[in-house]
Amino acid sequence: MAGITDLGVGIGWRSEIDLTVERLPGVDFVEVVAENLHGDVQRGHLPESVRLLLERGIPVLPHAVSLSLGGADPVDLTRVEHLGEVAEAVGAPMVSDHVCFVRAGGLDSGHLMPVPRTKDALDVLVANVRLAQQNLPVPLALENVAALLEWPDGELSEGQFLAELVERTDCWLLVDVANLYANARNIGTDPERFLDEIPLERLAYVHVAGGVDHGDVYHDTHAHAVLPEVLGVLDELCSRVSPPGVLLERDDNYPSDSEIASELAAIRAVVDAHRG
Repeated sequence: MAGITDLGVGIGWRSEIDLTVERLPGVDFVEVVAENLHGDVQRGHLPESVRLLLERGIPVLPHAVSLSLGGADPVDLTRVEHLGEVAEAVGAPMVSDHVCFVRAGGLDSGHLMPVPRTKDALDVLVANVRLAQQNLPVPLALENVAALLEWPDGELSEGQFLAELVERTDCWLLVDVANLYANARNIGTDPERFLDEIPLERLAYVHVAGGVDHGDVYHDTHAHAVLPEVLGVLDELCSRVSPPGVLLERDDNYPSDSEIASELAAIRAVVDAHRG
């Protein structure tokens, strides 16, 4: 996947912090939520801030949240086509979505729902991913999600499930270390086992995000500061592989520019500590 071997440290572009992203030092790349870019993107109808970043030579990677590739409902190819159009409009080397479903029986959950880790569910996911890949102009990476429950009768661990997905589809992986931490807290999974089992050579890039405790439950909010424990999972990942890129996600309750800059600096420090 040419052009994505060294993305650096980035941040999720959001319209609420467009000026912040433009003036932050050390932003090497950004990620945009594809569904938030409306209108005729093929004709260059992009937000002014995104166009400015592109003019500066900053890579812009589209990230989807609605393909529902893990669902039993047919893939909505209009959503796939829009994702591809955004990729072409920003000259992206790749796109991404999640290993999840968001729709079933005509209803939309409004949430990234975990997929049952059974062989039958994997067959459905593989078929949907292959269909999406056939209709996308660039490679597809898929992200692990945070879950508050595990479906019964699972036949594979999450790492094994993703490893088989990669083997059968040749997709890339977008590893969210905040989601690994959330799952360890909420459902008792082991981030180190996950990292042992996935094909790290297929790592596209990494997400880092904040959350907050609510009693015995950890909420992956993307609206709070990144915990040291999440940076610890990132450190564990970086001890095994040099990630092509690491990106900070923030979706609400936006802090000051200096606070965001500090979080980016903390992420970069973890990454740089493992580079010779």
